[in-house]
Amino acid sequence: MMAPRAFGGALSRFARFYPRPRVDQTFKYPVAAGVCFKSSSPVQISHLDHLVLTVKNVARTTDFYSSVLGMQVITFKGNRKALGFGRQKFNLHEVGKEFEPKAKSPTPGSADLCLVTETPLATVAAHLKACGVALEEGPVERSGAVGPITSVYFRDPDNNLIEVSNYLK
Repeated sequence: MMAPRAFGGALSRFARFYPRPRVDQTFKYPVAAGVCFKSSSPVQISHLDHLVLTVKNVARTTDFYSSVLGMQVITFKGNRKALGFGRQKFNLHEVGKEFEPKAKSPTPGSADLCLVTETPLATVAAHLKACGVALEEGPVERSGAVGPITSVYFRDPDNNLIEVSNYLK
């Protein structure tokens, strides 16, 4: 959780670059924590299509995510690799061999991702153990994008923090 002082600083930087719109052009976007930002932007993002993970070893990463989390390994544009799940995917870039355009400082192990599953977390934890993946924390209750979640945390081969969650019903 972000410290109140740091959060306030982030809000003031946000306000500096995105001044309050006139009342007649305001859109409100609720946030899970009860905070509501106002925006005059005509752009409304509907969902995430893909995210790029920079990894040390593409084969090791695809093996981990397919066997541990059941993701589908996708090959596209020649021999590029991605991990598909639901209606989105993680594109994989090997460190030092990234595709352009890329992040300014692509770094393995810098991601902190929350993935949602319908699989009970007891089953997830048992499968992680069977795969030799150590739980770092959990199950613990957290706040998800659209409500409360229960989560377990572990690391992938690049030390990215992976959170797997169930929404509370």
